[in-house]
Amino acid sequence: MRCPYCSSHDTRVIDTTRDSQGIRRRRECRTCTQRFSTYERAILESPLIVKQDGSREPFDREKLERGIRVACAKRPVAAADIKRLVGEIEADLRRMGRLEVPSRMVGDRVIAGLEKLDPIAYVRYAIVYLRLDDLPSVRAEIDRLLRVQKAPSSPTS
Repeated sequence: MRCPYCSSHDTRVIDTTRDSQGIRRRRECRTCTQRFSTYERAILESPLIVKQDGSREPFDREKLERGIRVACAKRPVAAADIKRLVGEIEADLRRMGRLEVPSRMVGDRVIAGLEKLDPIAYVRYAIVYLRLDDLPSVRAEIDRLLRVQKAPSSPTS
């Protein structure tokens, strides 16, 4: 592994941990003594995403994460929670074992994950994803979300 500070190839692994992203290795350069982290992820074949217009594109983890980050902008959602959601969606798609997956499946998983993470991020994403193009439809979705959130906490007789 090349040091990102001095470009030396003389580095050593200090610590290794596994997480939802893959394998994280903490490294130290023996030349400049700087420390840095690397991630190792298995390269698995991801399905092609079939867009609504019929075009196909490879699944792009970074594109998915960017979209979720936009919905979560200026919200108290931890970066780790966003990465976890992206990892779960990617793992779900791979487990399906299909060569092609409709973009709607990806969107449905994102919207379900955001509904659990943050209601405002959910509404932001839903406005675009569910094509809520007028105030009454946005209000109806917010009302539905409020009913769902109230239901579990209401007292039972």
